[in-house]
Amino acid sequence: MIAEAAQADVPTGSPYDLRLSPAEKIGETDLRSALESGDFGFMHSFTTGSAVDGPGMRIVGWLTGCQFKCVFCHNPDTWKVLNGIPVAASRAIEVVKQYRVGLQTMKGGLTISGGEPLMQHRFVMNVFKGVREAGIHATLETNGYFGARLTDQDLDSIDLVMLGLKAIEPTLHKRLTGMDNAPVLEFARRLAARKHPVWIRFVVVPGWTDTDDEANRMAEFAAELGNVERVDVLPFHQMGRFKWEKLGMDYQMRDAKPPSPETINRALERFRAAGLNAV
Repeated sequence: MIAEAAQADVPTGSPYDLRLSPAEKIGETDLRSALESGDFGFMHSFTTGSAVDGPGMRIVGWLTGCQFKCVFCHNPDTWKVLNGIPVAASRAIEVVKQYRVGLQTMKGGLTISGGEPLMQHRFVMNVFKGVREAGIHATLETNGYFGARLTDQDLDSIDLVMLGLKAIEPTLHKRLTGMDNAPVLEFARRLAARKHPVWIRFVVVPGWTDTDDEANRMAEFAAELGNVERVDVLPFHQMGRFKWEKLGMDYQMRDAKPPSPETINRALERFRAAGLNAV
C-alpha cells in the first residue's frame, strides 16, 4: 500500500505550507512496517537553497510526526505522521545526489528536520547513509527526545546535530512542550561525551523563555557540554498562526508579539559571556 501511495518524487515546497492527511488511507500495519524498515518515510516538504539550517547552502527534508506539542509551534500540521507524503528512501537519496556538486561547492549538504525526524529514525539513517556515501554532509535537526534510538554507529553517519533545546528548567519545559526534558538533556550529554559537533537552537518565546534566568540556565548547560560549536538564538514569530486557525486548534500564542531586539540581545549576551558562539 505504501509503495503504491509513495510519490515518484519528493514533495517540494515550504515548511510553512499547510498539509492535511495526504497519507490518511495508509493503515496502521503499513505505517508500522514503514517506520520499522525505514524504506519509506513521510515527508511534509523538501526545500532547496536554505542558508539557515546548518552550514553552507543546504537541502532540507521536513518530516512529519512529533511527540512535542510546543505552544509556540509554527508547524502543528507536522505533529501527525500521516500528514506527510510517503517517499521511498531510495528516491530521496537519488534526488539529493542530483545536487551533490552544488552542495559540495557551497560547503552545504542535507539537513533532515521536522516535525521530529527521530520518530522516523530508520528512514533518516537510511537516507543519511546513502547521501554520505556520495560525500554529502548530513545534519540532523532534532529536539533530542528520541536520541536513544540512535546507535553509536548511527551517530557516526551524522556530521552535525542541531539540537533544539526548548527550556532547561524541567517544569517550564513540561508546560511548554507537554514532555519531560530529561531524555533531551541525556542525549545532549551523550553527544558531548562523544565530542560530536552540535549546534543548539533556542527560541525566545515571550512569557515563557524570555527571562534572564532561563537564558542563563541554557547558556550554563551549553557551555558545560564542551562540544557546542554555535548557538542560534531565534525570536518567536507568528508565521504559523494561520495553521492553528485552519486546524481549529487552541493557540495560546495567538496574541503574542515577537520578542524585542533588546530581549534577543540580552539572551545573546548571556551565551557569549559563557564563551559560546551565539548568533
